[in-house]
Amino acid sequence: MNTASRPSTPDAAPPSARETLKALYAYVRPHRWVVALGLLCALVGTAGGLLQPLATKALVDRLSSGTTITGILLALTVLVVVGMLADALGAYVLERTAESVVLAARRTLVGRLLRLRLTEVERVAPGDLMSRVTSDTTLLRAVSTQAVVTAATGAVTFVAAVVMMAVLDVVLLGVTLGVVVVTGGLVALVMPRIAQATERSQEAVGEISTALERVFGAFRTVKASGAEQRETDRVEAAARRAWRHGLTSAKWEALAGSADGLAVQLAFLAVLAVGGARVSSGAIPVSTLIAFLLYLFYLIEPVSELIDAASHYQEGAAAISRLTQVQRLSTEPATQHRSTPPGQATVVPGPASVRFVDVSFRHRPDLPYIHEQVGFEIPATGMTAIVGPSGAGKSTVFALIERFYDATSGRVLVDGVDVRHWPLAQLRSQIGYVEQDAPVLAGTLRENLTFAAPDATDDDIRDVLRRTKLTTLVDRLPDGLDTPVGHRGSTLSGGERQRIAIARALLRKPRLLLLDEATSQLDAGNELAVRGVIAETATETTVLVVAHRLSTVTNADRIIVMDAGRIQAIGTHAELVVRDQLYAQLAATQLLTP
Repeated sequence: MNTASRPSTPDAAPPSARETLKALYAYVRPHRWVVALGLLCALVGTAGGLLQPLATKALVDRLSSGTTITGILLALTVLVVVGMLADALGAYVLERTAESVVLAARRTLVGRLLRLRLTEVERVAPGDLMSRVTSDTTLLRAVSTQAVVTAATGAVTFVAAVVMMAVLDVVLLGVTLGVVVVTGGLVALVMPRIAQATERSQEAVGEISTALERVFGAFRTVKASGAEQRETDRVEAAARRAWRHGLTSAKWEALAGSADGLAVQLAFLAVLAVGGARVSSGAIPVSTLIAFLLYLFYLIEPVSELIDAASHYQEGAAAISRLTQVQRLSTEPATQHRSTPPGQATVVPGPASVRFVDVSFRHRPDLPYIHEQVGFEIPATGMTAIVGPSGAGKSTVFALIERFYDATSGRVLVDGVDVRHWPLAQLRSQIGYVEQDAPVLAGTLRENLTFAAPDATDDDIRDVLRRTKLTTLVDRLPDGLDTPVGHRGSTLSGGERQRIAIARALLRKPRLLLLDEATSQLDAGNELAVRGVIAETATETTVLVVAHRLSTVTNADRIIVMDAGRIQAIGTHAELVVRDQLYAQLAATQLLTP
C-alpha cells in the first residue's frame, strides 16, 4: 500500500506568542488556586526579607543612641524564620503543582496521539512524537509554575524594594535604576536566542528518538548487515546537534544569568560613590546609606528571579510550540458523525455485508490515485478473496473499511451504512483485522491474544488456540500463556506471530474478518490447518482475504481481481482462470494451472 512522504516533524507553523500564552494558561488553569497559594507563600517570604534592611537601619540608629537592641534582634530573628518557612512551603507547593501539570500534559498528549489519523502517523516520525511526550513535557515543569510565580514575586519584590529605596533616598534610587535599565535592555536581546536554541535542541532530541526507533525496529537486519557503526554514527550526529544547541542555549542563559550580578555590582559602586559624597555633605545619615546598600544587594534576588523567569519562559515556549504543533494534527472523530440519521448504524446480529460504490482514493491531492472508481458488493457470510499484483490497492480496501483512511470520493458501506456514519468504535468492534505484518506487542502471550477481546474467557482462549494450532507453542513455553514474547514478538517465529494474530482476531468473534496475507509465513501443514479455520469461520461470518498465494483462496466463494487501483474481474477460481488473463497468468505462475 502506498503511503505519503514522511518528514521527521510536523510541518505546522510555530504558534504565535498569543497562542503560546493561551496554551500555557490552559495547562496552569486547573491548578490556579494552588499556584496562588504558592505565590502567597513566596510573597510572605519576600515581605520578611524586605523588612530586614529597615530593621537593620533601626538597629544602627539605636546603637548610635545607646538604647537597648533586644527587641530589634528578636524581630529580625522572627522575620528570618517566617521567611524561611514560607519559602519552603511555597517551593513544595509549586514543585508538586509542576509535576501535576506535566502529568496532565502527558495524559492529554498521549490520548491525542493514539487518536491521530493514520495519515498523520505515516507522515511524522514516531520517535519525534515520543520525544514530545517525554522531553518536551518536562520543560513545562519550569515554565508552568516556577516561571509564573517567580515572575510575579520577582516583580512585586522589585517594586517593593524600589519603593523602600525611594523612601530612603531618591537620588541613589535614580543611580541604581539607570544601571539596571541598561543591563535589562541587554538581557532582553538575549532571550529570543535562548528560545531558538532550546527549540532546536528539542528537535535534535526528537531526531535521537527517531534514529533509535529506526534501529530497534529492524535490529536483526542492522546486525546482519554489519551496520552497527553506521547507525551509531547516525545517532551520534543527532546527539551532537542536540549538544551544540544545548551549549548555545547554556551560553546565552549564562550571559543572562550573570547580568543581574553585574548590574548590582555596578550599581553598588555607583551608589557607594554617590552615597559616600551625600553622607559627607550631610544630606543623609550613615544608617540610610547602609540600609540602601542592603536593599541594593537585596535587588539581586528579584532581578535574578525575573531573568530566570524570562529564561524559563523562553524554554517553555519552545516546548509549548512543539506540543501545540501536535495538537494541530488531525485526529479521528471521537463521536458519531452529525449527519447520521437516528438508528441508521444499529448493529444487527450475524455476518456483515460490505459494498464499495465508485470509490476513489489518494493520500494527498499531489499524489496519484490508489483506487479509481472501485465498485463491488460482498454479501453477508462466505469468503471473498482480493488478488492482484503488488501495488494494485488490495490492502487499501481494508484500510478504507476500517476507516484508517476516508475515501476521496464514493462510498464504503457496511451493512448498507456509510462507514463515515458509523460511530468509529462501534464500527471497528464488528471487525477482526489481521495485518500483513501480523504484529505482536511486547507483553505476555495471553495479553496479545486478548488484546482485542479483554473479556475473553479461558474456554474461549483454549478453543482458539486449538483451532489455530497454537497449543504446542503454549505447552513448550516456560510459563505458558503468561510467558513474555519479547519486543514485537522477537522470541517467536514469523509463522507463530501470524497464527497469534489470527487467533487474536478470531477471539473477538467478529461479524467481518479481514485477513491481509495472513498465511504468507506458514508452512504447508499449518497453512492447511489455518485454511480450514478460515473456511469454518466463513460459514458464520463474512471473511475478506487479501492474498498473493492463490492456493489459499482457490476455494473462495468469490475472487476480486484488482490491478492498478481498478476492479478487473470478479468470479470463482474456475471462472477467472478461463475468462481473465491476469488471473490466469497469476495462477499459471504459481503452478495452479498449466
